[in-house]
Amino acid sequence: MQYKSIEEVLNTANTASGHQFKQYDKHNRLASRGNKGGLGQIIEEGLFGYEINSNPEADFKELGLELKVTPIKENKNGTYSAKERLVLNIIDFMSEYKYVFEDSAFWRKNERLLLMFYLWEKEKSRDEYHILKSIVHEFSDKDFEIIRQDWEYIVERILKGEAHELSEGDTMYLGACTKGANRKSLRQQPFSDIPAMQRAFSLKQSYMTAIVRREFNQEEVQRLTTSQELQEKTIEEILQERFAPYIGKTLTELSEQFSLPLNKKNKARIIPIVSRILGIKGTKLEAIEEFSKANIEFKTIRLEPNGLPKEHMSFEQVDFQRWLTEDFEDSQFYEKFEATKFLFTVFEYRETARENPNRELYLKKIVLWNMPERTIQNELRNMWQAGRAVLREGVKFTPTFRGVSNNLPGAKFNGVCHIRPKAQKASDKVQLPDGQMVTKQAYWLNNGYIADIVKD
Repeated sequence: MQYKSIEEVLNTANTASGHQFKQYDKHNRLASRGNKGGLGQIIEEGLFGYEINSNPEADFKELGLELKVTPIKENKNGTYSAKERLVLNIIDFMSEYKYVFEDSAFWRKNERLLLMFYLWEKEKSRDEYHILKSIVHEFSDKDFEIIRQDWEYIVERILKGEAHELSEGDTMYLGACTKGANRKSLRQQPFSDIPAMQRAFSLKQSYMTAIVRREFNQEEVQRLTTSQELQEKTIEEILQERFAPYIGKTLTELSEQFSLPLNKKNKARIIPIVSRILGIKGTKLEAIEEFSKANIEFKTIRLEPNGLPKEHMSFEQVDFQRWLTEDFEDSQFYEKFEATKFLFTVFEYRETARENPNRELYLKKIVLWNMPERTIQNELRNMWQAGRAVLREGVKFTPTFRGVSNNLPGAKFNGVCHIRPKAQKASDKVQLPDGQMVTKQAYWLNNGYIADIVKD
């Protein structure tokens, strides 16, 4: 069927709202559980009436409109978020670098998207999922500039012969996600003999969640930048400019400058200061549009005079059942470090606690960081493999003078990441896959590794 306008396509899409996918399954695709693209194909055939193809151009070529069917999930508080990233077209390492952004295969196919949202429900089968809403998504001027910068970064890595080192966390909104069954899904790259994992352009899950929150939750966001700024600078350059006037000042001086109360015992006291530096209201940094879309997490680092943080850096509680049953590319460790950027706000002590019990913290620098792909595929993967082997054999506990230790990968394992307890009290325990109980554990980055990341 030939559609004459975007409005006509959207009107057709809207007729599906409230309906289940089984109503459009003309060719019994729902019977194939391994066909992840099946829901989109069902809509293409059963609703819009056109045949499936692998054309590199947009689905509605004459209108420059690409169809994407994408899931959302309901959160415990009743709001909605994206269930996953939106995978777009495969990155052709051998040709994408030959274009400028506006003429690229990515932009020709994805400049304008018809997004059809459906509700993913764990207890239901795919044929029972309900289509909720359809919108035509066009990138704002700001998003265009950031996505253009992301595309140019990916192409630059290809030109440098570094396609094998690409990571989804390298970029802001437009990711280079892995696309294939496992790490054996390799492709040639033009400027290196090293095979690279097959990757696809994708809009990050955090970016998709921002769209969902706007469309379903009517959430308001605060903006850090303008499209005019982004034509000349990256987000990282803008952040460095915002913080530059305050580098070298003490926490006390910053608190006084922004008329904020100073409670040196409260670790959260730094967040209001960062909010003021960034020029936003409130203390929810995740509410900043650019942070939420790019999945930027805020972390504070306090360096001792020797350049080392006093403590390792903690993350979420370990899900042991997930660790044992999922592949590395689906693990919580890979999920965290493959797709997340971190804004490290680095403070330093210039005296030891012994030299001055009332010592001051000085703002030293900020670092926008994501874990390099080589670290993800080596040290992080090694920790996952070692821990999984321990879980399969059964965790061993050893009495010590401080309590009980276990044989999960510890702080001396590889110098980058490890597992250690993180609980308010020793009685906070979880069950291991072998039935034993263990004090709640989290995954951590070693303080020496953090020191290397932020050193001058």
